[in-house]
Amino acid sequence: MSDRERARALSRVKWAAGILLVGTATLYAVARHYEPSHWAWGYVAAFASAATVGGLADWYAVVALFRRPLGLPIPHTAIIPRNHERIADNLGSFIETNFLAPEAVEKKLGEVDFAAQIADWLGNAERSAALAGFTTRLLPQVLTAIDQSGLRRFLGARVRAELERIELAPLGGNLLAALMETGRHQRLLNELLGALDRMLTNEETLKAFREKIRAELPALFNLYRADAYLLRKIVASTSSFIEEARKDPDHPLRREFDGFVAAFVERLRTSKDFARRAEKLKRDLLARPEVTTLADGAWDSVRSFIEKDAISEKSQIRRQLETILVDMGRQLGRDPAIGIEINRGIVRLLGDFVQSQKSGVGRFIADQVKGWDIDVLIGRIELTVGRDLQYIRFNGTLIGGLAGLALHAVDQGMKLWP
Repeated sequence: MSDRERARALSRVKWAAGILLVGTATLYAVARHYEPSHWAWGYVAAFASAATVGGLADWYAVVALFRRPLGLPIPHTAIIPRNHERIADNLGSFIETNFLAPEAVEKKLGEVDFAAQIADWLGNAERSAALAGFTTRLLPQVLTAIDQSGLRRFLGARVRAELERIELAPLGGNLLAALMETGRHQRLLNELLGALDRMLTNEETLKAFREKIRAELPALFNLYRADAYLLRKIVASTSSFIEEARKDPDHPLRREFDGFVAAFVERLRTSKDFARRAEKLKRDLLARPEVTTLADGAWDSVRSFIEKDAISEKSQIRRQLETILVDMGRQLGRDPAIGIEINRGIVRLLGDFVQSQKSGVGRFIADQVKGWDIDVLIGRIELTVGRDLQYIRFNGTLIGGLAGLALHAVDQGMKLWP
């Protein structure tokens, strides 16, 4: 019902309860007048008397909740107006303690399948395109804010500090060890052997080798072109050796290379001398102005590209972001395990957020209730529960009358008892 309908219904109930009270009082007066003429009027009078008292008591109780009965300064009346602030504080505390309890919040959040909703939302190409477009349009503003707020310098300082904390030698050793475990260091050896083979077939390189050999040989040998013969032998033998090493996975050269890399990894991990050299190299490198200039130039280039791409109708960033979002939504919909993890993470995140903010929620509710106009508040409460409270008056009248009737009957019975 609307507020107007509730008000009319409440007014009707109040009038009915008031008429009933007046009726029982009138019935009492009539019954007392005719009581000498017949014994039955005594029972009527007892019923009417007790009903009137019960109706008056309940009228007093209902009115005392909201205001002072008949405007009289009776203690412990106008309960709601007098306890306005206390009710507000208790309401905020009650909601904070019971409605925002960790178990209740997590249980309610656990009923929501956030992952399915995210997957459904992202899986829609139009929605993902809109989100990608919105994000792309914000990028230039974000970059400007980073520059103007000093966040760029802060991030640069933090990156530099983190780089200075990294121990290069053990890190390099671990990286090389990971390459050895997958056999990728042998690919590096293959590339080195291939480069050496190509170098031996290069005319300028061969010419330089020949000149070096000629310079080392006696003049007599050069008359018989021994330099060319030696060069051919050296190149042929070296090329044959390289070809054997490249084709044979168990070649001795490969085993020697394995041992060399393993020994180098161990030295990187344990040698203090290597660690000191690596740290000095790192500090010298970070201290060079060229590094700062390179970082600034890279940032400016990235920013320029993003700003130009963001306003382009054929933005690569927007297109790639849209594709990523759609793929994320579809992948999320296909993988229940990821959905479970996402739901668990969101529930934990929102649950922790609610727990960290629930005291503020309680205070907010209390402050809002305190700020309400008390007359408006009472009016809202009366419209909500007023009819039920008025029916208490009906019940009080009836129960009081029945109690008075029963007591009168007992009293009459005791008079007849010998």
